[in-house]
Amino acid sequence: MSNDATSISPSTLDDTARAIEAIILVAVEPVPVELLAQLLEQPIPTIESYCDALATEYAMRKSGFELVEVAGGYRYQTVSDLAPYVERFLLDEQRARLSGAALETLAIVAYKQPISRMQIASIRGVDPDGVLRTLSARGYIEAVGHDDGPGQAILYGTTSMFCEKLGIPSLDSLPSIAEFIPDASVVEALELGLRIDPLSDTPTN
Repeated sequence: MSNDATSISPSTLDDTARAIEAIILVAVEPVPVELLAQLLEQPIPTIESYCDALATEYAMRKSGFELVEVAGGYRYQTVSDLAPYVERFLLDEQRARLSGAALETLAIVAYKQPISRMQIASIRGVDPDGVLRTLSARGYIEAVGHDDGPGQAILYGTTSMFCEKLGIPSLDSLPSIAEFIPDASVVEALELGLRIDPLSDTPTN
């Protein structure tokens, strides 16, 4: 972290510090200081000083998490002395059944991989960040590359554990998605059955 002369005291943290916290909290990967400076329209040394002050504040109050600089960016992580509790939680979570949202997201990744978070969100209609973290923690999905487009979004794919849990040798053994789509006659019957005839709702004299 920075030792810039324009150091900021934890007692003087303001909305800029809160904005840094908010951005890093929702980020999947470490956030580069250059990106924080661009988003908050502040000089890089100022952002580094804010991050120093935030890290100091968390350490002073003995928080269960810390702000660290890794892989060219800033991220939050749990403090090392609490690792046994975190491991216990993750092991317990792995024994729990996946939620419907997690199963839905896992199916999307399995059939559409490699796929980005935004693509998953566009299919499901909700932000999948929390579910993606759960699936990654359980070892069912992993980052398999980056998109060639702007921002180079992370692309997700399933792991060998995914196939192992399903008892299939490879992704080629997944059932065809067409098996889960009703044919045209079924869709037409559903449409007719659910259609509301406006004339039928007209009161008669």
